[in-house]
Amino acid sequence: MNILMLSATFPYPPTRGGTQVRTFNLLKYLSQNHTITLVTQRDRDVTDAEIAGLEDCVDHLVVFDRPPESGTNGGIVKKIQRLSQFWLQGTPPSVLTRYSSEMQAWIDRVVEEGKYDVMTCEHSVNEIYVRSHFQKHLKTIVNVHSSVYGTCLNQLTSGVSENVLRDKINLPLLRRYEQKYCSKFSAIVVTTEEDKIQLQEFNSKSHIAVIPNGVDFVTFPYRTTDPHGHKLVFIGAMDNLANIDAVCFFGNQVLPEIQKYYPDTTFDIVGSRPTQEVLALRTQPGITVTGRVPSMVDYLHKATVCVVPMRTGFGIKNKTLEAMAAGVPVVASDRGLEGLAVDGDNIPLAALRANQTAEYIDAIKQLFEHPQLRAELSHNGRQLVETEFTWQIAGQRYEEVCIKK
Repeated sequence: MNILMLSATFPYPPTRGGTQVRTFNLLKYLSQNHTITLVTQRDRDVTDAEIAGLEDCVDHLVVFDRPPESGTNGGIVKKIQRLSQFWLQGTPPSVLTRYSSEMQAWIDRVVEEGKYDVMTCEHSVNEIYVRSHFQKHLKTIVNVHSSVYGTCLNQLTSGVSENVLRDKINLPLLRRYEQKYCSKFSAIVVTTEEDKIQLQEFNSKSHIAVIPNGVDFVTFPYRTTDPHGHKLVFIGAMDNLANIDAVCFFGNQVLPEIQKYYPDTTFDIVGSRPTQEVLALRTQPGITVTGRVPSMVDYLHKATVCVVPMRTGFGIKNKTLEAMAAGVPVVASDRGLEGLAVDGDNIPLAALRANQTAEYIDAIKQLFEHPQLRAELSHNGRQLVETEFTWQIAGQRYEEVCIKK
């Protein structure tokens, strides 16, 4: 088939973050059997070498410059203007900021020319480029990495919203938006059953497929030795709200309590684009904020335990899968373990679950004190990922959605 993939986020190198990892690995799989045209946008930090690298992965690469930032801050007048626009047009400001009229004109033209059999939107932010009548010309698929309505609702209910008043106003607008845009597509893909249930509520007749994320085992090989010690690590893009909340919660509330038992405990926060709020954590004993690093797996292999203390954010977490693939014992919240069967009756224990400070302390103490428990989680976590969460499996399922009539 001729497949047109839309990704306003430049998906290369795949180490940039969750959205890029999923997009890159799915296009890499589909390109084995199909002709892939990828339409994407170039941010200022995307290099010519990275464009050349991505060109090698697809048959045709079409790159547009990302539109200039109109800004999401500003005074009260600007905020009222953005809210009014959201209310009237039905599209969130976060989607509009990536909209390119040039890219739209190109997409409109090739769809009308009938060049493609399937169009995929890699992340819901790309839905803005898909017109309702496109379904008459080709199959349209939206790959929803996480429900925007579900995420906003979760942030409000879990108390981690940056702006409660804004999110309360936005919540019904996001519900209306998600319901409307999903109706434009022939098929919907999500990463977890939770998101499927959420979107099925809006679109009861829609075909919704659950396709979890995977792990690249070359990038995240299984470690051969246990480093012992009292070294904790968190990995992820550090300009992401859910990640910022997670490390601030852990660094401020959990780590000091653990250091009362193990004073030499360290906590590495590994990921690109750390915000000022994250950088401020460096003043605390034992905390290192690395920024972007050449290889996350090096930090994982040196850690005694990987923590995933997410309090918000829907979908399967790449960071959890990557830590398990690398053989690092994981302590994570319900959010950090979403979509993963890691404990319970007749399920091999593959991670320890914690949501409150006391639960994190107890779980981490267990792992610090018991090498055999670390070995058990290391082995079972790797087995779980190898069995259920490979990009080969995800790619096969995505291909099935693409070719299904």
